[in-house]
Amino acid sequence: MTLHPLPTDIEKPRRFTYPFAYKPHPLCQLAARQVQDYIGRHADIREDADRGKMFGVLVVETDSQLAFLAAYSGLLAGRNDWEYFVPPVYDAQQPDGHFKTTERQISLAADHSPLMAKKMSQDLQLWLFHQYQMLNARGETRDLVDLWQQYYSRPKLQRKYPLPPGGTGDCCAPKLLQYAYQHRLKPVCMAEFWWGAATKTELRHHLNYYPACRGKCKPILTWMLQGLDTDTDPESLGFARKELATIYEDQHIIVVDKPCGMLSTPGRIEEYSVETVMQQRFPGSLIGHRLDMGTSGLLIVAKSLDVYRPLQEQFVKHQVRKKYIARLESGRPTAPRGTISLPLRPEPMNRPRQVVDMEHGKRAVTDYELLADDLIALYPQTGRTHQLRIHCAHPDGLGRPIVGDELYGTPGQRLMLHAAEIWFCHPVTGHEMHLEAPCPF
Repeated sequence: MTLHPLPTDIEKPRRFTYPFAYKPHPLCQLAARQVQDYIGRHADIREDADRGKMFGVLVVETDSQLAFLAAYSGLLAGRNDWEYFVPPVYDAQQPDGHFKTTERQISLAADHSPLMAKKMSQDLQLWLFHQYQMLNARGETRDLVDLWQQYYSRPKLQRKYPLPPGGTGDCCAPKLLQYAYQHRLKPVCMAEFWWGAATKTELRHHLNYYPACRGKCKPILTWMLQGLDTDTDPESLGFARKELATIYEDQHIIVVDKPCGMLSTPGRIEEYSVETVMQQRFPGSLIGHRLDMGTSGLLIVAKSLDVYRPLQEQFVKHQVRKKYIARLESGRPTAPRGTISLPLRPEPMNRPRQVVDMEHGKRAVTDYELLADDLIALYPQTGRTHQLRIHCAHPDGLGRPIVGDELYGTPGQRLMLHAAEIWFCHPVTGHEMHLEAPCPF
């Protein structure tokens, strides 16, 4: 049975879930617990899921009663036909179907004509994308290629993302909504959770909830949600205006203590940031470096371009030293001190996440010193995006995410990461500077 009853007196949400930033509704949590119980009772499913798999639930309304649908991303134990879960949008796994038949022909052709096999493979992938006829809440249909190219309509983006990547359309959210629309079920709320171990590319944690991926799913869900009354993107609502404490100031530079939850520079939607505040106070000023929005601590601001240039040169030459304090989740024992070297690169189809890539990643090195069982000092030798967060969370690093890390650990009240000390040479006077900002946690 694919549609599962959900008897409860929990009140429905007023609007459907905004899938890229949400707190799971209690109805979804209730449904997810049933799915988790089902996985735990079926050894053949659990064995595969334990390796790491995303599952999703969609609460729906039918005849004034609540029920839920369940899904998994991709294949589960090599299959996509598990009775408990919704089917794929398009089943490419049929052994006698066009996709599998052509795959076998491509394998034979590869031995004789690699170029022909490559062309056949590209044609087959394009054919497959056209088979994904995605519905929206209005009953309208578009295939993956059409909606993808509509989403990336600007010429520059079309050149960068001409076609969807492989596996697009096989994530939980598109499968759940497609099934609901096909069976005239009214979507109420939705959530996705991770089951199993974190992998070296997927730094996710057992039973934690996660938003839909932006790379593969954003273009699809932008279409599929049309016609649904959906929650507003919380990022479009702006962020609270926070005060900037001054740690040091002279006629050339100012060093501030950035609070958690404030952007260093203007974002895609939000203008309010350290940079905009500083430019209002000191026209022509420029921030010398950045901190993640969730990271608090020391930021150096140059009051003019002439000061900014020699300051930047110090960062480029790795002459600026920084000390961060972080609180770690409980986990495996951590050596008193050491060095982590794991090269990083962006995950293009799921920004802003970064991944460890030993072949194509850029050098990223962090020294650390354990201050207490859950408190650590981090000294980055390089300044890659999310470097400290991944070096703490990754199994080849400390294997202990920073508390409150919603991307690589478990969401919390705040990211427990603070830029506590900084050493640099004053860009005008040449004096050695060492500044501190007290840790707020």
